[in-house]
Amino acid sequence: MKQTLLEMVQDILNDLDSDEVNSISDTVESLQVAQIIKTTFYEIIAGREWPHLKEMINLDAVGDLTRKTSLKVPETVTELIWLNYNKIKTGETKIRWDEVKYLYPDEFMLKVNSRDSDATETETMTNPNGVTYLVKNNTAPTYWTSFDDEYVVLDSYDSDVDTTSQASKTQAYVYKTPTWTVSDAFIPDLPGEAFPFLLSEAKSTASLKLNQVADEKAEQQSRRQRRRMSTKAFTAQGGIRYPDYGRGSRK
Repeated sequence: MKQTLLEMVQDILNDLDSDEVNSISDTVESLQVAQIIKTTFYEIIAGREWPHLKEMINLDAVGDLTRKTSLKVPETVTELIWLNYNKIKTGETKIRWDEVKYLYPDEFMLKVNSRDSDATETETMTNPNGVTYLVKNNTAPTYWTSFDDEYVVLDSYDSDVDTTSQASKTQAYVYKTPTWTVSDAFIPDLPGEAFPFLLSEAKSTASLKLNQVADEKAEQQSRRQRRRMSTKAFTAQGGIRYPDYGRGSRK
């Protein structure tokens, strides 16, 4: 069951035999516990790829005519998993979503550098450091890369349809970083079944940091929850998919 930040702070303070609070800001100790919960939360988030943090989003527009095929990755994104682009042609009404395939930067540059710079369908783009590269202007993008982990660079755009690559024509499947709010009613962005793990980890840490005493019970609970969460972190899926080595039974 999910809990608010205040409820978790109160639970931990009770185990520490500390003063009762009605708000996380009531005492220095309650604020310390809230910070421990926050730190523990982000440690748990960093420990795996949580399915509930996957989202479909649009990339952000750049608005720079010297970088017509560049799009910005939102700051909250920690990983771009795959990218689609609406490759509708001029005069068409039917939407055409197609995958834009990722290339490593060296592979991308090898491909675009092989283009004819004198061809009418080729344009020269310039990155913020003044480095130029060649893109096609007569077709929707086929490939993308990123040189700085901040901007996506596409290999082409269709000038008959748009003057630059359009954010609204992207479908980006990403992992996003959850936000944290220091308030009594805030509920951390975790599946409900992960809250016992968060609470037990935070209790163990708080006992050691604030009381200088290890809480053996909390540590036992934490180990038990860690084992459980190692095989279950999904709501809309069935958990871990094990490899099939040709056996008739299913794991």
